[in-house]
Amino acid sequence: MNEEKALVLDFLPHGKSSSFKSEPLAIVIGTSFFTLLEVVPKPSVELKPMEEVYIGRETREKIDHIKQRITYENLTNNAKSELEKAVEKIVELNEKRFVQFFNVAGSISLKRHQLELLPGVGKQHLDDILRERATKPFESFKDIETRIKFLTSPLSIFRRHIMNELGGDQKHYLFVRPPQVEDEFKRKRFTR
Repeated sequence: MNEEKALVLDFLPHGKSSSFKSEPLAIVIGTSFFTLLEVVPKPSVELKPMEEVYIGRETREKIDHIKQRITYENLTNNAKSELEKAVEKIVELNEKRFVQFFNVAGSISLKRHQLELLPGVGKQHLDDILRERATKPFESFKDIETRIKFLTSPLSIFRRHIMNELGGDQKHYLFVRPPQVEDEFKRKRFTR
């Protein structure tokens, strides 16, 4: 469950001013699990916002190493301003994956369905979606918009939901890798 590719949100050629060591740094978002990471580019590599880079385990062309996983609060202002655009681009590029979610999402409990976690999807939309997908699986965002009346754009729904998950403190994570448990434990342990 590692990220293979990422989109650059911000590039700091001299690193963060608060760092002990001055080294180039980039803040990226993974394209599979929306993982926020700080990465160190290879020497003399300059990165641009929204540029896709390989961060997997094989030989990396532009990235030397992954420094650490970060949270939304650790993002620079530039990274925060690029985040929503990056999330939308990732959803657009992976439309089939998100359409498939509409086709296979199931119940979380007796009273709650995964689809109801999405912004703008209430009981009426849920009933419409379940009925329509039982008739024929959805094929695209356009197909969902056509068949489910008065539903906000699926792209917009997914973007808003993923932004909420990136903000943290969610009970259920559908698309974003949940925060690291050990970080929660450390925070509670050392803030008493």
